[in-house]
Amino acid sequence: MNLNDLQNISDQFTKTERMPVLFLGHGSPMNAIEENQFVRGFREVSKKIPTPNAILCISAHWFTKGTFVTSGEIQKTIHDFYGFPPELFAVQYPAKGNPELAKETVELLSPNPIIETDSWGLDHGAWSVIRHLYPEANIPVIQMSIDYTKSAQYHFELAEKLSKLRDKGILIIGSGNIIHNLRLIDWRNINTVGAGWDWAIEARAKTNEWILDGNYQNLINFEKQGTALQNAVPTPDHYLPLIYTLGLKKKTEEISLFNDELIGGSLSMTSVRIG
Repeated sequence: MNLNDLQNISDQFTKTERMPVLFLGHGSPMNAIEENQFVRGFREVSKKIPTPNAILCISAHWFTKGTFVTSGEIQKTIHDFYGFPPELFAVQYPAKGNPELAKETVELLSPNPIIETDSWGLDHGAWSVIRHLYPEANIPVIQMSIDYTKSAQYHFELAEKLSKLRDKGILIIGSGNIIHNLRLIDWRNINTVGAGWDWAIEARAKTNEWILDGNYQNLINFEKQGTALQNAVPTPDHYLPLIYTLGLKKKTEEISLFNDELIGGSLSMTSVRIG
């Protein structure tokens, strides 16, 4: 990349009011087409923040060896699930990509090796929630993958490098679930809001306290926080998008929770707004 390329990228994303950061508990893919309190929560938060120039999404469903960023102009809608009704597979979210934002992301994260690719698109961790924020698909969206070979501390520090994008009108979204244990779902209460096993209730209370108190080291070192957290985070894929979100917070910024409910015994829809 030469100096002129970098200047063109910088010119496209001029300085703006600092954008908030969101972590969205995305839950079941059916939230993409159902009407419930959680999708209403997504819509409400979109009304309270400035309209972004573009979106960078870190989704639990792009878990890779190495870090990738989507660079294509066209973003295919990826239906990365099975066993759901045809109506869900019929959903398309035709948001454009943004190659210039992809290049700027790579530059900001240097010397960390970030690979541009046009072979991905928008997985359901991205489009199932973003379609409620911006149903017209009129905001460009790119995704960045999560490197499964790296620690939570690495992801927290990588996120900090992305903070300049917030001052250029870029909305950064982490999409996952803080508590996400599909093996321990209470199928009798799969749609019961507020249903949580004792360990899930404990994990929700602890993580909420740490988020609001700014105790990020406990959240980063989640594997050392006892049985409740081990049950809540059996694998880190859905949890690490939260760590990216927290890594972007400035010391003086407010942080708040919404959609803060357990469901199905072993899932939390808790979502976070920063700024």
